[in-house]
Amino acid sequence: MIDIHTHILPGVDDGAKTEEDSIAMAKQAVNQGITTIVATPHHRNGSYFNDKSSIVHNVNILNQLLSDHHIPLEILPGQETRINGDMIIDIDADDLLPINYSKYLFVEFPSASVPRYAKQMLFDIQMKGYTPVIVHPERNQELVEQQDKLYNFVKNGALTQVTAASLIGKFGKDIQKYANQLIECNQTHFIASDAHNIKSRKFVMAEAFDHVRTKFGNDYVYILQENAQLLVNNSNVNRMEPTQPKKKKFLGLF
Repeated sequence: MIDIHTHILPGVDDGAKTEEDSIAMAKQAVNQGITTIVATPHHRNGSYFNDKSSIVHNVNILNQLLSDHHIPLEILPGQETRINGDMIIDIDADDLLPINYSKYLFVEFPSASVPRYAKQMLFDIQMKGYTPVIVHPERNQELVEQQDKLYNFVKNGALTQVTAASLIGKFGKDIQKYANQLIECNQTHFIASDAHNIKSRKFVMAEAFDHVRTKFGNDYVYILQENAQLLVNNSNVNRMEPTQPKKKKFLGLF
């Protein structure tokens, strides 16, 4: 199993604080059946700043540390970038780090809103040859309340990644409902942990895929897991035509 979104690098953002924390996270990941992890520290977020070269350097150090401790887990480089007006400038300056040097670039929205320029920015990213992957959209208040927005982003070429903990209710029932709906409506393409630690923000990938298997069937598990492999291999991922949720009937009428 591949986990494409984690905060396992020590001391760089709000994830692992020490090397010991990273080792503990790595052991938990292995126990979940995870063999490969993408480290995706925040690019610029509050007081955090992680540029491309520093991430690659820290990934190499962590891989050596895990090897020294005989932990069978591979770390790949990535980055979680909060959407901002300078993203194209940063792409041109080779400052942004796509997932494992691929064409797939993580884009994070603020938790409560979607910037007005988001549609144009997602388009501009694609014009630069990258595919934007909107991370944890189910945890964005505006997308939950105005569900046409994410549908249109996906329709226009963006991919999305749902958080494993969301699917099993760790962020509340409303977020869980929307996360499940995104799978049902082909509006998401990956499940990842967004793990920050081994307690409050742990991996729960095995539990999430068990949930998907029970609710949607083995085919969805296979597609979502294969997409993670295709992403890190820089191959085209499986996409199905996105749909909008069916409106519920009231007294037999739409």
